[in-house]
Amino acid sequence: MRILIAEDDLASARYMSGLLARFGECTVVEDGELALAAYNAARNEGRPYDFICLDIMMPRKNGQEVLEDIRREESAAGVAPGQGVKIVMTTALGDVRSVMSAYKGGATAYITKPILTERLYETMSSLGFEV
Repeated sequence: MRILIAEDDLASARYMSGLLARFGECTVVEDGELALAAYNAARNEGRPYDFICLDIMMPRKNGQEVLEDIRREESAAGVAPGQGVKIVMTTALGDVRSVMSAYKGGATAYITKPILTERLYETMSSLGFEV
């Protein structure tokens, strides 16, 4: 499995990478522009990401913008809604507006920080990944 982690906090990025490394190859980027670039590079190589963790509050381009860009690109490529890469929003923002905005933008799941191992693995399992 190929995993992209977009997280601007170094400690959080290392933590997430540590939790997810057992499932496959992890790429970690620290802002939204780099996340979108990594996503596009992987697709162009013919080795797209299977799972993406996007922090919402990132510099240069926030996670919500990246999410919407990815879903727009999938749509343009003919990927049916719900058939694209699994994207989990990871954020300290747990208010209803943020959650609804993420799902409206095409998020597959939403996890509030601090990220608990059990919650992350349960989410992955519910998305069809073998945990």
